[in-house]
Amino acid sequence: MTHIPTTDDLSLGRRAMALLDLLAQHSDEPTRLTRLYLSAAHRRAAEATLAFMKDAGLDAHIDPLGTVVGRLEGANPEAPALLIGSHIDTVVDAGRYDGTLGVVLGIVVIEALRQLRIAPSCPIEIVAFGDEENARFPTNLSTSQAFSGRYDPAWLDGKDQDGVTLRKALAAFGGDPARIDAIKRDRARYRGYLEVHIEQGPRLEATGNPVGIVSAITGISRARMAVTGEAGHAGTVPMNIRRDALAAAAEMMVAIERTGATRLDTVATVGAAQVHPGAINVIPARVDFTLDARAPNDAVRHAMMADMIAECESVAQRRGVALSLEPFMDSPATPMDPGLIGIFERTFAALGLDPMRVASGAGHDAVAMAALCPSAMLFVRCKGGISHNPAESITVEDADVAARVLVEVVKTIVA
Repeated sequence: MTHIPTTDDLSLGRRAMALLDLLAQHSDEPTRLTRLYLSAAHRRAAEATLAFMKDAGLDAHIDPLGTVVGRLEGANPEAPALLIGSHIDTVVDAGRYDGTLGVVLGIVVIEALRQLRIAPSCPIEIVAFGDEENARFPTNLSTSQAFSGRYDPAWLDGKDQDGVTLRKALAAFGGDPARIDAIKRDRARYRGYLEVHIEQGPRLEATGNPVGIVSAITGISRARMAVTGEAGHAGTVPMNIRRDALAAAAEMMVAIERTGATRLDTVATVGAAQVHPGAINVIPARVDFTLDARAPNDAVRHAMMADMIAECESVAQRRGVALSLEPFMDSPATPMDPGLIGIFERTFAALGLDPMRVASGAGHDAVAMAALCPSAMLFVRCKGGISHNPAESITVEDADVAARVLVEVVKTIVA
């Protein structure tokens, strides 16, 4: 077990938890937490975050894509700024800590610096991105990609499951597609990006560490797949001449699972599927499903994707069905900045923490931000490693440790 520094003052952790509780009130559904990008709940959460930032003394606004940005100018407004942030959108039926923890801890750090009467030498910006989960539209970290100038205009014409385009949803939200280019930041104006996030895995808990330093973020490939067969009467079409799209898709899914398990540190998931026409007495004519494949090494991930596609094509040929595949994400594996990792390690040592390094199996806004400036992440232990689930949980003590680490790291960077 690691030594965990203790303190009777958990004020930073309690403050973070209080802000998290307030944000959790904003949901698209009355009985569970769902806050999708550009939804009414996202707008309410953005307005609440804006108010938190202004109360902390930041000059804050909501940008044309819905990101909430707060800025403290510092002693030299012309010096390269430090960015701190994460996201406030969620998956469907989410927990309350994924993403939002990093946003509120950024605000808590600003409040702590003011209480300590520390004037940073450079500007600090706190950012609350809105499209990290990519749970509504077929995008890839679109709001943080805009910061590094890599926003894909084709995303604006992508549709959600109700047929609403991102462009239309953005207009309803109060955003402005015509001003997206203005979001792009000048690399010379930023010295680094820091993000705190729950681990979403069990390694910190297993080793007794409240926090860990992220070494790298895994690469992710995503695709939409469609299997097209032929509908027919469930009672009259003989088994040997059927072109059952669901049976073929099921065999493909098993092949995907098997292929994802054959390499070290790789995973592959079919997370959503729709069967058409979806009647009990009709042979399925079409199945649409998603593929999510991840690996910490890009060459390994691409080889795994090639193997899975080949397996699926073989199934389609043997069963007489058509297979189409539409890739919509290829996010590279992203190592974190060695210089910032070093600052975290020295801070851990000063606080009596084990500087455990952890690779992230999930994607984060830090992937996009690493294209803009040096980036680093701090993971916080979560109960059972559970995430994307209402059971997602952290303790106030761990939130306080994370806040104290972040305060010290920021003090070092902006001294």
